[in-house]
Amino acid sequence: MRVYWPTTLSALAAAAPSGVLRGAPVTVHAVTPALREFYADADPRELEDELEYVAMGDAAEESLRLLATEPAGSPVRRVVLALDVPGTALPRPDASWSAPERSRVVLGHDLLLQHLVSVHVDDAEAEQDVRAALGALAAADAGDDDARFTVESVQGHELLWYDATELPLLLAAGT
Repeated sequence: MRVYWPTTLSALAAAAPSGVLRGAPVTVHAVTPALREFYADADPRELEDELEYVAMGDAAEESLRLLATEPAGSPVRRVVLALDVPGTALPRPDASWSAPERSRVVLGHDLLLQHLVSVHVDDAEAEQDVRAALGALAAADAGDDDARFTVESVQGHELLWYDATELPLLLAAGT
């Protein structure tokens, strides 16, 4: 099963050496029944790719929120790991059609580095918008439409794709 785990560069650098990215239970994003139902009218020839793209986008939204808890001076880039994990995941009870709840699932086992397929990271051009979004999160959550627009504008930045074998280089560079 393909899952998308939201993280940060500093959290990834801390977890990677052990091989255990996160202990069980771990919340990740995946193609869920709620997500499938939301996209029921999509073109079936492109549906799987579209659903995985949406799940990864939901994980990127959560990565932004994780960045808000990072210490000052930490890299300000959203990070999502794509992993192929064995078994199944249980949809969270709060599943809904809204992002990011629609794709949230819980794995009952550790999330291991050996299951890594790819790493997705913001490029340097996104940093200014990510910083602005971080500054607007509280107001957006309180219902401010302008702040919500600022937060949502980060979605306009596509995450860069790195193969799993490039993780050590990515961490060494500190992107």
